[in-house]
Amino acid sequence: MKHVGLTGGVASGKSAVAAKFAELGAVVIDADALARDVVAPGTPGLAAIKDSFGAGILLPDGSLDRKALGAIVFSDEPQRLKLNAIVHPLVRQAAKELREQAPAEALVVEDIPLLVESGQAEDFDAVIVVQAPHEERIRRMVEDRGWSVEDARSRMAAQATDEQRAAVADYVLENFGTLEDLQGRVADLYQQLTKAAGE
Repeated sequence: MKHVGLTGGVASGKSAVAAKFAELGAVVIDADALARDVVAPGTPGLAAIKDSFGAGILLPDGSLDRKALGAIVFSDEPQRLKLNAIVHPLVRQAAKELREQAPAEALVVEDIPLLVESGQAEDFDAVIVVQAPHEERIRRMVEDRGWSVEDARSRMAAQATDEQRAAVADYVLENFGTLEDLQGRVADLYQQLTKAAGE
């Protein structure tokens, strides 16, 4: 098994890279999806968040109000660290369980938005970082996600810088062109990684 970490800033194109890896045959573990699973209604994760942040972060149906929680944590680093201390260990345990189910010869790609921020770079055989220009990322967040420019900048400021991500990268995928360009680079990298895994 070759165990690879995939990361990139918000709206860098990381999800498109993960989707292409999955299409090519990699086992992709999505930390964002796991982060939603571990705070679903009835989970210990959601109970711990409610205990830490109050019932105001719950919707009427008892599920997590992500917008309310985001408003608290994205502008307040101590609060964000408190949230991460609850969610990250749960996500890592869920990812470990999925990894253990993967075939022995698999290329396992863990898609982790906060890989650098959470100090996980050393846990992987290789780290792939997706980079895109800041203004293009802001445009995507505003046009594709309906966020305000202020929200987009705040979300970017809460993450590692491009330089910090590049410092731990074994491979940097530049997402400056078309989706087809990016997918072509992912396919080339997949061939490299699976060849290395088989040697």
